[in-house]
Amino acid sequence: MQDTHLSLDSSFATVLQQSISVKTATASFSLFRKKKKDGEKPDMSLSKVKHIVLVLSGKGGVGKSSVTTQLALSLSLAGFSVGVLDVDLTGPSIPRMLSIEAEKVTQAPGGWLPVPVHDAVEEKGIGSFRAMSLGFLLPRRGDAVVWRGPKKTAMVRQFLSDVMWDETDYLLIDTPPGTSDEHISLAETLLRDCRPGQVAGAVVVTTPQAVATADVKKELNFCVKTNLKVLGVIENMSGFVCPHCSECTNIFSSGGGAVMAQEFSVPFLGTVPIDPQFGELVESGRRPTYPQGTQVNGHDMSKKSDEQPLGDTLVEKYQDCSLSKIFKDITTQLTSTVES
Repeated sequence: MQDTHLSLDSSFATVLQQSISVKTATASFSLFRKKKKDGEKPDMSLSKVKHIVLVLSGKGGVGKSSVTTQLALSLSLAGFSVGVLDVDLTGPSIPRMLSIEAEKVTQAPGGWLPVPVHDAVEEKGIGSFRAMSLGFLLPRRGDAVVWRGPKKTAMVRQFLSDVMWDETDYLLIDTPPGTSDEHISLAETLLRDCRPGQVAGAVVVTTPQAVATADVKKELNFCVKTNLKVLGVIENMSGFVCPHCSECTNIFSSGGGAVMAQEFSVPFLGTVPIDPQFGELVESGRRPTYPQGTQVNGHDMSKKSDEQPLGDTLVEKYQDCSLSKIFKDITTQLTSTVES
Protein backbone atom coordinates (compact mmCIF):
# COMPACT_ATOMS: atom_id res chain seq x y z
CA MET A 1 0.00 0.00 0.00
CA GLN A 2 1.43 3.37 -1.00
CA ASP A 3 1.28 6.42 1.21
CA THR A 4 -1.44 8.87 0.18
CA HIS A 5 -0.85 12.56 -0.41
CA LEU A 6 -1.61 14.95 2.43
CA SER A 7 -4.47 17.38 2.00
CA LEU A 8 -3.22 19.66 4.80
CA ASP A 9 -0.04 21.70 4.87
CA SER A 10 3.12 19.74 5.58
CA SER A 11 4.01 21.63 8.77
CA PHE A 12 0.71 20.61 10.37
CA ALA A 13 1.22 17.03 9.25
CA THR A 14 4.71 16.96 10.75
CA VAL A 15 3.57 18.38 14.09
CA LEU A 16 0.66 15.97 14.34
CA GLN A 17 2.65 12.91 13.31
CA GLN A 18 5.28 13.72 15.92
CA SER A 19 2.74 14.23 18.70
CA ILE A 20 0.28 11.36 18.32
CA SER A 21 0.37 7.61 18.57
CA VAL A 22 -1.71 5.42 16.25
CA LYS A 23 -1.89 1.65 15.81
CA THR A 24 -2.04 0.49 12.22
CA ALA A 25 -3.62 -2.51 10.61
CA THR A 26 -1.67 -1.94 7.38
CA ALA A 27 1.95 -1.67 6.33
CA SER A 28 1.86 2.10 5.87
CA PHE A 29 -0.70 4.83 6.27
CA SER A 30 -1.40 8.54 6.12
CA LEU A 31 -3.07 10.59 8.81
CA PHE A 32 -4.95 12.72 6.33
CA ARG A 33 -7.43 12.47 3.50
CA LYS A 34 -6.48 12.06 -0.09
CA LYS A 35 -6.73 15.25 -2.08
CA LYS A 36 -10.01 15.79 -3.88
CA LYS A 37 -10.49 17.11 -7.35
CA ASP A 38 -11.85 20.62 -7.69
CA GLY A 39 -15.57 20.65 -6.95
CA GLU A 40 -15.61 17.07 -5.70
CA LYS A 41 -17.64 16.59 -2.52
CA PRO A 42 -15.53 15.49 0.49
CA ASP A 43 -15.86 11.97 1.78
CA MET A 44 -17.90 11.70 4.97
CA SER A 45 -17.46 8.75 7.29
CA LEU A 46 -20.91 9.32 8.78
CA SER A 47 -22.94 7.46 6.16
CA LYS A 48 -23.84 4.68 8.62
CA VAL A 49 -24.83 7.11 11.39
CA LYS A 50 -28.57 7.60 11.77
CA HIS A 51 -28.78 10.62 14.10
CA ILE A 52 -26.11 13.20 15.02
CA VAL A 53 -26.53 15.19 18.24
CA LEU A 54 -24.17 17.98 19.29
CA VAL A 55 -23.62 18.63 23.00
CA LEU A 56 -22.92 22.33 23.56
CA SER A 57 -22.28 24.74 26.40
CA GLY A 58 -21.55 28.43 26.43
CA LYS A 59 -19.20 28.13 29.39
CA GLY A 60 -16.47 25.77 30.51
CA GLY A 61 -16.81 23.77 33.72
CA VAL A 62 -20.52 23.00 33.45
CA GLY A 63 -19.97 19.24 33.11
CA LYS A 64 -20.62 18.96 29.38
CA SER A 65 -18.39 15.90 28.94
CA SER A 66 -20.04 14.25 31.94
CA VAL A 67 -23.44 14.86 30.37
CA THR A 68 -22.22 13.53 27.01
CA THR A 69 -20.89 10.38 28.69
CA GLN A 70 -24.11 9.74 30.57
CA LEU A 71 -26.31 10.42 27.56
CA ALA A 72 -24.26 7.83 25.68
CA LEU A 73 -24.45 5.26 28.49
CA SER A 74 -28.18 5.83 28.86
CA LEU A 75 -28.80 5.47 25.12
CA SER A 76 -26.77 2.26 25.14
CA LEU A 77 -28.85 0.92 28.05
CA ALA A 78 -31.95 1.69 25.97
CA GLY A 79 -30.61 -0.62 23.26
CA PHE A 80 -29.28 1.99 20.82
CA SER A 81 -25.86 1.71 19.18
CA VAL A 82 -23.94 4.81 20.23
CA GLY A 83 -20.81 6.72 19.27
CA VAL A 84 -19.13 9.70 20.93
CA LEU A 85 -16.88 12.03 18.95
CA ASP A 86 -14.84 14.32 21.21
CA VAL A 87 -13.84 17.47 19.32
CA ASP A 88 -12.76 19.40 22.42
CA LEU A 89 -9.18 19.37 21.15
CA THR A 90 -7.49 21.30 23.96
CA GLY A 91 -9.29 19.46 26.75
CA PRO A 92 -10.30 15.99 25.54
CA SER A 93 -12.01 14.41 28.57
CA ILE A 94 -13.96 11.54 27.02
CA PRO A 95 -11.21 8.87 27.25
CA ARG A 96 -10.92 9.44 31.00
CA MET A 97 -14.68 9.64 31.52
CA LEU A 98 -15.01 6.23 29.86
CA SER A 99 -12.02 4.72 31.71
CA ILE A 100 -10.27 3.83 28.44
CA GLU A 101 -7.36 6.28 28.43
CA ALA A 102 -4.81 3.58 27.65
CA GLU A 103 -6.52 2.61 24.38
CA LYS A 104 -5.08 3.62 21.02
CA VAL A 105 -6.77 4.31 17.71
CA THR A 106 -6.39 1.74 14.95
CA GLN A 107 -5.66 2.87 11.40
CA ALA A 108 -7.35 0.68 8.79
CA PRO A 109 -7.67 1.06 5.01
CA GLY A 110 -9.95 4.04 4.54
CA GLY A 111 -9.60 5.77 7.89
CA TRP A 112 -9.48 5.53 11.67
CA LEU A 113 -11.47 2.97 13.64
CA PRO A 114 -13.17 4.37 16.77
CA VAL A 115 -12.19 2.83 20.10
CA PRO A 116 -14.69 0.26 21.46
CA VAL A 117 -16.11 1.04 24.91
CA HIS A 118 -18.29 -2.07 24.95
CA ASP A 119 -19.99 -4.34 22.46
CA ALA A 120 -23.73 -4.90 22.19
CA VAL A 121 -25.26 -7.40 24.63
CA GLU A 122 -28.52 -8.44 23.03
CA GLU A 123 -29.79 -10.56 25.93
CA LYS A 124 -29.50 -7.52 28.24
CA GLY A 125 -30.79 -5.00 25.70
CA ILE A 126 -27.51 -3.07 25.69
CA GLY A 127 -26.36 -1.37 22.49
CA SER A 128 -22.76 -1.07 21.32
CA PHE A 129 -20.67 1.97 22.24
CA ARG A 130 -17.65 3.42 20.37
CA ALA A 131 -15.66 6.61 20.95
CA MET A 132 -13.11 8.81 19.19
CA SER A 133 -11.04 11.58 20.74
CA LEU A 134 -7.74 13.37 20.25
CA GLY A 135 -7.02 12.12 23.77
CA PHE A 136 -6.47 8.63 22.34
CA LEU A 137 -3.80 10.01 20.02
CA LEU A 138 -1.64 11.82 22.58
CA PRO A 139 1.31 9.81 23.99
CA ARG A 140 0.74 11.19 27.51
CA ARG A 141 -2.34 12.51 29.30
CA GLY A 142 -0.72 15.84 30.15
CA ASP A 143 0.51 16.64 26.64
CA ALA A 144 -0.77 20.01 25.45
CA VAL A 145 -2.22 20.61 21.99
CA VAL A 146 -0.97 24.07 21.05
CA TRP A 147 -2.65 24.85 17.74
CA ARG A 148 -4.10 27.99 16.23
CA GLY A 149 -7.65 28.12 14.91
CA PRO A 150 -6.99 26.86 11.35
CA LYS A 151 -5.20 23.77 12.67
CA LYS A 152 -8.07 22.98 15.02
CA THR A 153 -10.73 23.38 12.36
CA ALA A 154 -8.71 21.15 10.02
CA MET A 155 -8.57 18.47 12.72
CA VAL A 156 -12.33 18.73 13.29
CA ARG A 157 -12.94 18.18 9.58
CA GLN A 158 -10.49 15.29 9.71
CA PHE A 159 -12.48 13.62 12.48
CA LEU A 160 -15.70 14.06 10.51
CA SER A 161 -14.30 12.60 7.32
CA ASP A 162 -11.88 9.88 8.40
CA VAL A 163 -13.37 8.11 11.44
CA MET A 164 -15.08 4.96 10.18
CA TRP A 165 -18.26 4.58 12.21
CA ASP A 166 -20.16 1.32 11.82
CA GLU A 167 -23.98 1.18 12.03
CA THR A 168 -24.71 3.78 14.71
CA ASP A 169 -28.11 4.97 15.92
CA TYR A 170 -26.80 8.05 17.76
CA LEU A 171 -23.50 9.89 17.39
CA LEU A 172 -22.96 12.43 20.17
CA ILE A 173 -20.40 15.14 19.43
CA ASP A 174 -18.78 16.61 22.54
CA THR A 175 -17.74 20.16 21.65
CA PRO A 176 -15.48 22.78 23.28
CA PRO A 177 -17.16 25.46 25.41
CA GLY A 178 -18.20 28.72 23.80
CA THR A 179 -18.66 29.56 20.12
CA SER A 180 -15.22 29.20 18.57
CA ASP A 181 -13.78 28.39 15.15
CA GLU A 182 -14.30 24.70 15.87
CA HIS A 183 -18.04 25.21 16.34
CA ILE A 184 -18.40 27.15 13.11
CA SER A 185 -16.39 24.57 11.17
CA LEU A 186 -18.35 21.72 12.75
CA ALA A 187 -21.77 23.23 12.04
CA GLU A 188 -20.88 24.24 8.48
CA THR A 189 -19.40 20.84 7.60
CA LEU A 190 -22.26 18.83 9.10
CA LEU A 191 -25.06 20.92 7.65
CA ARG A 192 -23.38 20.99 4.24
CA ASP A 193 -22.34 17.35 3.87
CA CYS A 194 -24.79 15.28 5.93
CA ARG A 195 -28.06 13.83 4.69
CA PRO A 196 -31.20 15.92 5.23
CA GLY A 197 -32.39 15.30 8.78
CA GLN A 198 -29.24 13.39 9.80
CA VAL A 199 -28.16 16.21 12.12
CA ALA A 200 -30.90 15.95 14.73
CA GLY A 201 -29.83 19.06 16.62
CA ALA A 202 -28.09 20.12 19.82
CA VAL A 203 -28.41 19.50 23.53
CA VAL A 204 -27.31 22.57 25.50
CA VAL A 205 -25.82 22.15 28.99
CA THR A 206 -25.87 24.80 31.70
CA THR A 207 -25.57 25.09 35.47
CA PRO A 208 -28.15 26.94 37.58
CA GLN A 209 -26.16 30.11 38.27
CA ALA A 210 -26.95 33.31 36.40
CA VAL A 211 -23.34 33.70 35.20
CA ALA A 212 -23.60 30.32 33.46
CA THR A 213 -27.04 30.81 31.95
CA ALA A 214 -25.95 34.21 30.58
CA ASP A 215 -23.18 32.51 28.60
CA VAL A 216 -25.40 29.64 27.50
CA LYS A 217 -27.89 32.12 26.03
CA LYS A 218 -25.12 33.02 23.57
CA GLU A 219 -24.89 29.35 22.64
CA LEU A 220 -28.62 29.26 21.97
CA ASN A 221 -28.23 32.32 19.75
CA PHE A 222 -25.42 30.48 17.93
CA CYS A 223 -27.82 27.61 17.24
CA VAL A 224 -30.36 30.03 15.79
CA LYS A 225 -27.78 31.69 13.53
CA THR A 226 -26.45 28.35 12.24
CA ASN A 227 -29.93 26.81 11.76
CA LEU A 228 -29.14 24.14 14.35
CA LYS A 229 -32.24 22.82 16.11
CA VAL A 230 -32.11 22.89 19.92
CA LEU A 231 -33.35 19.53 21.19
CA GLY A 232 -33.35 20.69 24.78
CA VAL A 233 -31.56 22.22 27.75
CA ILE A 234 -30.09 20.22 30.65
CA GLU A 235 -29.42 21.94 33.98
CA ASN A 236 -26.36 20.16 35.39
CA MET A 237 -24.98 20.40 38.95
CA SER A 238 -28.47 21.19 40.19
CA GLY A 239 -28.05 19.98 43.76
CA PHE A 240 -25.55 17.74 45.56
CA VAL A 241 -26.14 14.14 46.65
CA CYS A 242 -24.46 13.72 50.06
CA PRO A 243 -22.17 10.65 50.03
CA HIS A 244 -23.06 9.90 53.68
CA CYS A 245 -26.81 10.33 53.97
CA SER A 246 -27.59 10.61 50.21
CA GLU A 247 -29.82 13.64 50.79
CA CYS A 248 -29.89 15.91 47.72
CA THR A 249 -29.26 19.56 48.65
CA ASN A 250 -29.23 22.64 46.41
CA ILE A 251 -25.79 24.21 46.86
CA PHE A 252 -26.34 26.70 44.03
CA SER A 253 -29.49 28.47 42.96
CA SER A 254 -31.86 26.28 40.96
CA GLY A 255 -34.28 26.65 38.09
CA GLY A 256 -32.12 28.84 35.84
CA GLY A 257 -32.05 26.25 33.07
CA ALA A 258 -35.82 25.87 33.00
CA VAL A 259 -36.35 29.64 32.90
CA MET A 260 -33.85 30.00 30.06
CA ALA A 261 -35.46 27.18 28.08
CA GLN A 262 -38.85 28.84 28.47
CA GLU A 263 -37.40 32.19 27.38
CA PHE A 264 -36.07 30.66 24.14
CA SER A 265 -39.08 28.37 23.64
CA VAL A 266 -36.98 25.20 23.62
CA PRO A 267 -37.58 21.95 25.56
CA PHE A 268 -36.22 21.61 29.09
CA LEU A 269 -34.93 18.05 29.50
CA GLY A 270 -34.34 18.06 33.24
CA THR A 271 -32.03 18.75 36.18
CA VAL A 272 -29.00 16.65 37.11
CA PRO A 273 -27.45 16.81 40.60
CA ILE A 274 -23.81 16.24 41.51
CA ASP A 275 -23.41 12.66 42.73
CA PRO A 276 -19.90 11.83 44.03
CA GLN A 277 -20.64 8.16 43.43
CA PHE A 278 -20.63 8.77 39.69
CA GLY A 279 -17.16 10.27 40.05
CA GLU A 280 -16.02 7.20 42.00
CA LEU A 281 -17.42 4.97 39.27
CA VAL A 282 -15.51 6.83 36.56
CA GLU A 283 -12.24 7.21 38.46
CA SER A 284 -11.96 3.87 40.27
CA GLY A 285 -14.67 1.68 38.79
CA ARG A 286 -16.47 1.35 42.13
CA ARG A 287 -20.11 0.34 41.82
CA PRO A 288 -22.47 2.95 43.35
CA THR A 289 -24.35 1.94 46.51
CA TYR A 290 -26.83 3.99 48.56
CA PRO A 291 -28.40 3.71 52.03
CA GLN A 292 -31.91 2.31 52.33
CA GLY A 293 -34.57 4.92 51.64
CA THR A 294 -32.40 7.07 49.36
CA GLN A 295 -34.47 9.26 47.03
CA VAL A 296 -32.79 11.29 44.27
CA ASN A 297 -35.02 13.49 42.08
CA GLY A 298 -37.95 11.24 42.98
CA HIS A 299 -36.13 7.98 42.17
CA ASP A 300 -35.77 5.32 44.87
CA MET A 301 -32.13 4.19 44.88
CA SER A 302 -32.48 1.56 47.64
CA LYS A 303 -31.12 -1.80 46.54
CA LYS A 304 -32.80 -4.95 47.81
CA SER A 305 -30.50 -7.38 49.61
CA ASP A 306 -31.35 -10.22 47.24
CA GLU A 307 -30.55 -8.23 44.09
CA GLN A 308 -27.40 -9.36 42.30
CA PRO A 309 -24.89 -7.06 40.56
CA LEU A 310 -25.76 -6.56 36.90
CA GLY A 311 -22.23 -6.97 35.51
CA ASP A 312 -18.76 -5.49 35.65
CA THR A 313 -18.65 -3.18 32.63
CA LEU A 314 -18.96 0.58 33.03
CA VAL A 315 -22.43 0.63 31.48
CA GLU A 316 -23.67 -2.17 33.75
CA LYS A 317 -22.29 -0.53 36.90
CA TYR A 318 -23.79 2.77 35.80
CA GLN A 319 -27.27 1.27 36.15
CA ASP A 320 -26.76 1.37 39.94
CA CYS A 321 -25.97 5.11 39.90
CA SER A 322 -28.69 7.56 40.86
CA LEU A 323 -27.94 9.63 37.78
CA SER A 324 -28.79 6.72 35.47
CA LYS A 325 -32.45 7.03 36.48
CA ILE A 326 -32.41 10.75 35.73
CA PHE A 327 -30.72 10.29 32.36
CA LYS A 328 -33.16 7.53 31.46
CA ASP A 329 -35.93 10.13 31.67
CA ILE A 330 -33.83 12.64 29.71
CA THR A 331 -32.97 10.23 26.90
CA THR A 332 -36.60 9.11 26.67
CA GLN A 333 -37.57 12.72 25.94
CA LEU A 334 -34.61 13.17 23.61
CA THR A 335 -35.22 10.08 21.51
CA SER A 336 -38.94 10.83 21.34
CA THR A 337 -38.14 14.25 19.86
CA VAL A 338 -35.50 12.93 17.45
CA GLU A 339 -37.39 9.86 16.27
CA SER A 340 -40.72 11.64 15.78
